Amino acid sequence: MKWEELTRAQQQEVERQLEVVSRGVVEIVPEEELRGKLMKSVVTGVPLNVKLGLDPSATDIHIGHTVVLHKLRQFQEFGHVVQLIIGDFTGRIGDPTGKSETRKQLSEEDVQRNAATYKRQIFKILNPEQTQLLCNSDWLSLMTFAEVVNLSSKVTVARMMERDDFTKRFQGGQAISIHEFFYPLMQGMDSVENKTDIELGGTDQKFNILMGRTLQKEYGAEPQVVILMPLLEGLDGVKKMSKSLGNYIGIDEDPNEMYGKTMSVPDELMLRYYEMVTDLSSEELAALKEALSSGKAHPRDVKMKLAYTFVRLYHGSAVAESAQQHFITVFQQRLLPENIEIYNLAAAELENGKIQLAELLTRIGFAGSKGEAKRSIKQGSVKLNEVKQEEMNGEFMPVNGDIIQVGKRRFIKLHLV
Repeated sequence: MKWEELTRAQQQEVERQLEVVSRGVVEIVPEEELRGKLMKSVVTGVPLNVKLGLDPSATDIHIGHTVVLHKLRQFQEFGHVVQLIIGDFTGRIGDPTGKSETRKQLSEEDVQRNAATYKRQIFKILNPEQTQLLCNSDWLSLMTFAEVVNLSSKVTVARMMERDDFTKRFQGGQAISIHEFFYPLMQGMDSVENKTDIELGGTDQKFNILMGRTLQKEYGAEPQVVILMPLLEGLDGVKKMSKSLGNYIGIDEDPNEMYGKTMSVPDELMLRYYEMVTDLSSEELAALKEALSSGKAHPRDVKMKLAYTFVRLYHGSAVAESAQQHFITVFQQRLLPENIEIYNLAAAELENGKIQLAELLTRIGFAGSKGEAKRSIKQGSVKLNEVKQEEMNGEFMPVNGDIIQVGKRRFIKLHLV
């Protein structure tokens, strides 16, 4: 199919789709094949199969994970079909990408529990009617040993050792288990099995996704196009967003917490967040960039809009309005929020009417242990009735209406029962 054979309207539609799906992308392998696939789809009316593989290795999804989900949603808006592959089989091995040692294999219970959470959260972004939700155990677990041996013959050890993480571990004398070599092969077989046209992933997934192209060719299928998305920096503005690093915004977090965390995003990252993890159109993004560069928009206001957008996306517009008002009241006007959660404290459990502050913080869930509570007090994060507390082992006599505050966003009002 040649470009000049398309009508003017078809050419414009291909260009429109190519411009949108290329926005914010790091690399397309190869770009001319993406254009060809879009041309074929526009002319025939047959949607493309666009794949994302997710290993359920964590309990929930954060904003960093949604970079690829928003890109998938763009494909859906053009009528294409998303193949969301839950790696309930590959997840038991664990992706060795970027790891300096063999990953601990997840149990079946861990995989199923995490997968259930993923399924609930992803449809906050994706259209379920245009999403094929698939589990790769449905085909990988059925492969015979002979089929596995045949699969392994398709790729050499030298090719596997092209991966930086494998090379570094080998040179450093660290163990590499044979089953780790099978991870990219299994991910590639997901594409073979489902006749995938395009696969998305982060830049750290390049080797694994390219393996899909390799195996599709080996099995006589048309190879997929690879679209690599950037890894989103976390709230520290430096390292990749990660729950383990604490620099993340969870999409299921409390709306006030989500709003407040977003307000700590470095100014220089605001537009990147808008581009990669919101539903802002290209036109709206261009207008926002112009307003910032010309000084028509204040960075604080732009960041508040970003915080509002995140809460709206994952909790709805009404909740976003409430979270924004909470932020304005508590942080801009330095007032206490109007609706503070009440904690019922049993007076009978108090010793001489008193309680240790660290013990109370642990009871109400503001600290995971007394040790953690004492560290918060030492760091100056704890206030009683708006007065900073400094004595780690301090006691006080609670009365109805006492307000405990930890950090900038957590409040509780005491009620003795």
